[in-house]
Amino acid sequence: MQDSETLTGWPGEGADEERPAGSREKGLNRVLNMLEFLHANQRAIGIGELAKRLNAPRSTTYTLVRELVEAGLLEMAGDGNRVYFGKKLYLYGMAYMRGNDLLRRGRQEVDALSRETGETSELCMLQSGRYTIIHSSPGTRPFRISSATGLQIPLPWTASGRLLLAGLDRGRIEAMVSEDDLVLPDGRKLLLDDFIDDIARARVTGYCVTSGLVDAYTKCLAAPVFSAPGTVEATMCLVVPIDTSGERTDELVAVLRERAARLSIS
Repeated sequence: MQDSETLTGWPGEGADEERPAGSREKGLNRVLNMLEFLHANQRAIGIGELAKRLNAPRSTTYTLVRELVEAGLLEMAGDGNRVYFGKKLYLYGMAYMRGNDLLRRGRQEVDALSRETGETSELCMLQSGRYTIIHSSPGTRPFRISSATGLQIPLPWTASGRLLLAGLDRGRIEAMVSEDDLVLPDGRKLLLDDFIDDIARARVTGYCVTSGLVDAYTKCLAAPVFSAPGTVEATMCLVVPIDTSGERTDELVAVLRERAARLSIS
């Protein structure tokens, strides 16, 4: 990490710290947009490009980045002009995990499920209108199925998405799903009506299985974790090869539902 003292002299240096309330609110929104953008892109980015992508003044972006670097929330990377998350955010995340009972127990269940089945296992939640992998544990197969903690995927692409939206009315679902979300990675487009039918079906069956949506080689098995009766807080899922037999799939679904029920609040 580049020492924060080297950041003096950036555009905006020496700006008046006493900013009006409206200016502070606008600055906070820009910080939140910046963090959301870095999370969505999962890579360090040049500060000039960051300002451009966020449609924010370059000098303001430099000032905010400098302040966040000094606070330890961001760090400079590579040639010193690219920025990414800092260690303090990691520590905040660890504190959140220790204080969140569902997440703490969920991580343990996911790791145990992966060891028992040999398959890639995940704990997933809804975050910013996206299916988000909160914790992932790789299987023991010779080839690794792509799965990364923090990865966000459009809801219609996943089995978990159909469960996470179970119980919501059509209007709320439409507000959370854009036209782009319905376009799969291979270019196929799902029909919104079909997606909503899948949600209703998943709510009734208590699980969901999808095949060949994110890629042509895997299928996803998901079961709901409830924070209250009828309220889906998270899902546990397994990502398996698409040629997994029907019998084996049924066995895995049964195990998955039992483990998800163990996490749920009755």
